[in-house]
Amino acid sequence: MRFRRLARERAIQFLFQHEMNPPEAIEEDLERFWESQTSAAIAEDHKASTWGEASEPTTSTSEDDEVRKFGDPLIRGVLEKLSELDGIIEEQTRNWDIARIAKVDRNILRLAIYEMLHREDIPPVVSINEAIDIAKKFSTENSGRFVNGILDKVKGNLMRPARTSAN
Repeated sequence: MRFRRLARERAIQFLFQHEMNPPEAIEEDLERFWESQTSAAIAEDHKASTWGEASEPTTSTSEDDEVRKFGDPLIRGVLEKLSELDGIIEEQTRNWDIARIAKVDRNILRLAIYEMLHREDIPPVVSINEAIDIAKKFSTENSGRFVNGILDKVKGNLMRPARTSAN
């Protein structure tokens, strides 16, 4: 299941990138993003930056395919439900303007809330735990606690069991 964590991390990276620089053509941007995120492409980028060599076209591995298969619908789902997700975040962060939440934390919250509300194949506690770990990895020292607090409130309003998938 390592590929699911990696897929979530990639989804956060794309959502952050999308927020900072919204693309004109989402399909092309997603395709470019996934191509750049294959393990071979990342290794080639590292090699080229170390040795100053041009990289050759790369191919994806089965793990890359699994990461994309899980991550792509997450990205699309968050973008499709963005207004709803931001409304929930604003509800749970009373007296705190959503624009003041760090962009990384905001996108982590969006992804986790999307999973909790719209992906019944994922237990909410899994979404929360993954979000906390990703916040600790990509954001500030206090982000894990902040993300946990918000997502715990959302979990309290769910109409399904928190520890099991609905499927």
